[in-house]
Amino acid sequence: MYREKETRPNIVLINVDQMRGDCLSAAGHPVVETPYLDSLNQNGVQFTKCYSACPSCIPARAALLTGMSQKNHKRVGYKDGVPWNYEHTLPGELAQAGYQAQGIGKMHFYPARSLNGFNDLILHDGYMHFERNRKNDILKIDDYLVWLKDKLGMDADHTASGMDCNSWTVNPWPYEEQYHPTNWVVTESIDFLRRRDERMPFFLWMSFVRPHPPFDPPKNYLDMYLAKDIPGPFVGDWARDLKMTKYLEHNAFFGNLDKGMLRRTRAAYYALITHIDCQIGRFLIALSDNSLLDNTAIIFTSDHGELLGDHHLFRKGLPYNGSARVPLFVKLPESWKGKKNEKLSALCELRDIMPTVLDIAGVKNPASVDGKSLLPLITGKEKGGVREYLHGEHALGEFSNHYIATEKNEKYIWYSQTGRELFFDLNKDPNELQDLSGTPGYQKRIKYCRDLLIEELKGREEGYSDGKKLFTGRKFVNVLVKS
Repeated sequence: MYREKETRPNIVLINVDQMRGDCLSAAGHPVVETPYLDSLNQNGVQFTKCYSACPSCIPARAALLTGMSQKNHKRVGYKDGVPWNYEHTLPGELAQAGYQAQGIGKMHFYPARSLNGFNDLILHDGYMHFERNRKNDILKIDDYLVWLKDKLGMDADHTASGMDCNSWTVNPWPYEEQYHPTNWVVTESIDFLRRRDERMPFFLWMSFVRPHPPFDPPKNYLDMYLAKDIPGPFVGDWARDLKMTKYLEHNAFFGNLDKGMLRRTRAAYYALITHIDCQIGRFLIALSDNSLLDNTAIIFTSDHGELLGDHHLFRKGLPYNGSARVPLFVKLPESWKGKKNEKLSALCELRDIMPTVLDIAGVKNPASVDGKSLLPLITGKEKGGVREYLHGEHALGEFSNHYIATEKNEKYIWYSQTGRELFFDLNKDPNELQDLSGTPGYQKRIKYCRDLLIEELKGREEGYSDGKKLFTGRKFVNVLVKS
């Protein structure tokens, strides 16, 4: 569907990997510098209570791609090698409506080259354990690695820093900055602006692997943060009895870490974020140079967070804010009426991004979408919230968990294998330092949240709930099979 003069907005979805919701200067972080992302906030809105219901790469991206809850996209834990066969996807709906849909960077689909509605994909999914373990030719499914070897020779590799892709260890990027995967995503995105079909509006999904480990920022960004006073992690009173290892393995989920090592880890993580921010600035300049900025909507988010030593925990998959709360900025085209430089506290989730984008594009939602459009809140046509509560979860072995986050800014957590409960009042305690599960004044709200979870899990194949109570120790699954 071509128009002589296209007036529908272009849409850019910027998706980073493993970025905490609090790691932005616009979110009040005391150290992290994100001037270009802050500019999106100044010209748009920031959602301060956005969550990833299943905070790891695969299930979170399923929610982004489909607009579904985990109950319907079926991925409730991390499991590679399960085909992505969704009838309705965000790029697919836009492509059918006449958008040119381009994906660049990390998609984490299976099979890796499955388009899932995109017109074209240019891929770099990171280390790709699953494909390596199957002894596949990685060059067939990693466009960045082909590009890097073409630029620097066949010995060049994105693992050259020696850092593990799920580790807290730190080493600067060993090549010139222009060859970093972060720069590559922007380089390819700018090239897309050159070669797109100008008769069509475009949807561009820019997906960065960082700040997910390896913690390998270019040296100048790392030096910048090593020179700063890096605040330590948040450690709750409830975390003091966590099982600790004497020495934290390089890719562990929990344990004590030498203060010097932890400081370098946090510095490198912040450095990767500022590096991404500067590259986003480079892309915004390219949009302006191509006279596209005024008619382009920009959405920025992450698939999940990084615990970064909070409560002696690392990585993701757990229900605490460092892992489960993500940034979300929405900037509408300049000519549109909408709120600017505002923070909205509506409780939202990654599933809400697809209906929001479709709403911006003027495309009807398919019936399969569970999320809600945030556009009425952004334009001021509606006030209030999106939902009363959100159910989140993640299969994670003995740490398999479920959580209920409420519009009133509370969080109830239930560990399915042990039965442990925690409850936080995030209005008074945003860093989840004090567990209120045993506090008399909160028992009514705890029961309210527990009852919501009992209802959410009723009839699920794991057998966690009969509709009246929760059952501990039932076998967890990573992918739901039953409808």
